[in-house]
Amino acid sequence: MTDNMREALWYEKLSAARVRCELCPHRCVLADGKRGRCRARVNAGGVMYADGYGQITALALDPIEKKPLYRFHPGSMILSLGGAGCNMSCPFCQNHHLSAAVPPYRAMLPEQIAELAGELTPQGNIGVAYTYNEPLINYEYLLDTAAKVHAAGLKNVAVTNGLINTAPLLKLLPHLDAMNIDLKCFSAESYRKLGGDWQAVKEVIALSAGHCHVEVTTLIIPGFNDKPEDMRAQCSWLADAIGDWIPLHLSRFFPRHLMSGGHPTALDTLQD
Repeated sequence: MTDNMREALWYEKLSAARVRCELCPHRCVLADGKRGRCRARVNAGGVMYADGYGQITALALDPIEKKPLYRFHPGSMILSLGGAGCNMSCPFCQNHHLSAAVPPYRAMLPEQIAELAGELTPQGNIGVAYTYNEPLINYEYLLDTAAKVHAAGLKNVAVTNGLINTAPLLKLLPHLDAMNIDLKCFSAESYRKLGGDWQAVKEVIALSAGHCHVEVTTLIIPGFNDKPEDMRAQCSWLADAIGDWIPLHLSRFFPRHLMSGGHPTALDTLQD
């Protein structure tokens, strides 16, 4: 085991050489030497490890509104960090250089992140945001770092696709103060095309909203999720299942990754 690896939480040994990850709904079954769909979990000798522990690929002090969180300490700044990998495969990914590649990184332990966050409080920093790639796949690092950040009297924010199983989410939620959760679309079939689970994400939104501040974001993509009837259904579900207080951010798509030949979302679509 190297310095960037920790034995993973939330997995089951199926045999001497095979394991099943229990972190997210994919529940990847891994033979020895194989990685999960997210690329952050690996089977080494019948033990599942969290690879990439403490490997930071992006680090910046951002406005909280950039997460986007508009009703959580508005006007403040937050230290934002990212790792690598993702457990979905969105062809329109806006951060594919982190989620679908192997970017360069710097090693930072949880206590170093908490210390840096504290040093930045004179600049308006309120804590740490786990963002850029999918942070929940780096679960062990997020959990350890969030505990250190809370111990320093600062806030934790996760910007996530919401694809996680209930048990690990419940263990994580006491360490989170706010979440922005992507609701990619409002269709089970469309979610399957992205490598996700529509019902699971809805359940995560509902559960998380009962434990911390939650805002929801949908990236509006021409020809994929821009039908008015789908957006009306999504808004109705949020209001009925969560509450009409929950903020919903509609973001504009710009051609990226496997959809680089497309067109940006028309402003009229967002405004209507």
